[in-house]
Amino acid sequence: MSKLLYAVVGLIAKIHSAILTWNDSCETVLSDKQLHFLVIGVVGMMMLFVIFPLFKALSKNHVLVIAWIYVFTVMVVLTFAIEIGQGITHTGTMDFDDIVFGLVGFMVMFLIFAAIRSIILAVVKLIKSMF
Repeated sequence: MSKLLYAVVGLIAKIHSAILTWNDSCETVLSDKQLHFLVIGVVGMMMLFVIFPLFKALSKNHVLVIAWIYVFTVMVVLTFAIEIGQGITHTGTMDFDDIVFGLVGFMVMFLIFAAIRSIILAVVKLIKSMF
């Protein structure tokens, strides 16, 4: 787990250093905060331009899919935060397998929920069609 985190941090550091070189070709030198403002703003807008049409299409009949994507994203952040917290505070072992097992647990429980929900909706539809 710590190897993965160090690899991610190293990659982010390389990207950060590369972005800082953008100042070398500019007459106006931007601060680190201004570069964060621009880069994160642009990346966020690029993601929005991809995700908004997808969610708009899904929202017509598939709100549960949108909810799942949101919850899964939060669960990824939460499981990483828990493992990083354990590594920092030494209250447990920072382990990537814990993240994987936690997320698989959420997905299995969601599949069980989705199956039960589908059965209930099918029964309700069948009953309505009989009357």
